[in-house]
Amino acid sequence: MQNLVSKHVGPYEVRQCRFEDLPQVILINSVCLPEHYSDSFFEELYTESPETFVVAELAGKVVGYIMCRIEYGFSSIRRLGLSRKGHIVSVAVLEEARNRGLGWTLIKEALEGMKQRSCGEAYLEVRVSNTGAVRLYEKMNFKITSKTERYYRDGEASYLMSVII
Repeated sequence: MQNLVSKHVGPYEVRQCRFEDLPQVILINSVCLPEHYSDSFFEELYTESPETFVVAELAGKVVGYIMCRIEYGFSSIRRLGLSRKGHIVSVAVLEEARNRGLGWTLIKEALEGMKQRSCGEAYLEVRVSNTGAVRLYEKMNFKITSKTERYYRDGEASYLMSVII
């Protein structure tokens, strides 16, 4: 697979995920987020949507990732009926690498990958209590389009946030 993404944010490289990165991605998910997925789910998203599976690394160590999938469904923003859209499934950056612009860059690169796959919009779910993430998404022009009570396993609500790309 061709490495389509390669950007630098200070000393960090942001690039398309490689298969050998998946164990580090899975570890970051388990350390940073309460929602965990099977190893096969990470492999599935890596295989199905490689343009939207992006990592940030420093000196050979993956410190952040974003993984997405391309879907068909009804738009949550526009009244177009069925459309191709990108779903940001998971994004995380290790604590020691936060507040350096990596989350912003990971999301931007994933959105570019979605454009390559002819998506007109993207969406994600985020915990209502995750105000830092909500603010970041709002700065990136995501809008809260709905709220789902008890969305997460622990009972917390989520916002559905969407953006036209």
